[in-house]
Amino acid sequence: MSFGDPNNPYGQPQGQPGYGYPQAPPVQPYAGGGYPTGPQEMPGGVKAARVMLFVIGGFQVIGAIFAAMAAIGLNEAKNDPALKDDLQFQQVADMSVGAVWFITLLILGWGVLAIVLGAKFGSGGNGIRITALVFGVITAVLGIYPFIIVGLVHTVLAILIAVFVGKSDGAAWFNRQRA
Repeated sequence: MSFGDPNNPYGQPQGQPGYGYPQAPPVQPYAGGGYPTGPQEMPGGVKAARVMLFVIGGFQVIGAIFAAMAAIGLNEAKNDPALKDDLQFQQVADMSVGAVWFITLLILGWGVLAIVLGAKFGSGGNGIRITALVFGVITAVLGIYPFIIVGLVHTVLAILIAVFVGKSDGAAWFNRQRA
């Protein structure tokens, strides 16, 4: 038997496509776009988380202003002779003015972190996503403690930030290829 015989059923194929439909061109996975390179526009949940970070940052700046005013007021009130005999005031005055300024700096620093995280959402990678997720969880836990109106707002916003950043479309956004 020779393979050159065109009627040999066991011979080499002759390059004929066969019967039926013509063969399709080979499929190239994810050519020209799609999710493996990541979305090209920021998903709505990620945009919302970004806005919530800016809102928390604004609240923190306002809180830092109030804390600074409290530190200044406490320092001025310590020198007031009328309050030297006030027992309730002395309990408040026992807290060092330096400690109040330290708390003010912590409040301000947390707000700056929120604003920087929100600003990095457009260009940041997976590290920004993880930092925002941890920020949301810690803020939610810290917002539960006082549980006043501001604490409730912080808690709700922080939980939403963690959820929106942790979803799969958030992961796709932060893991996308950048040009």
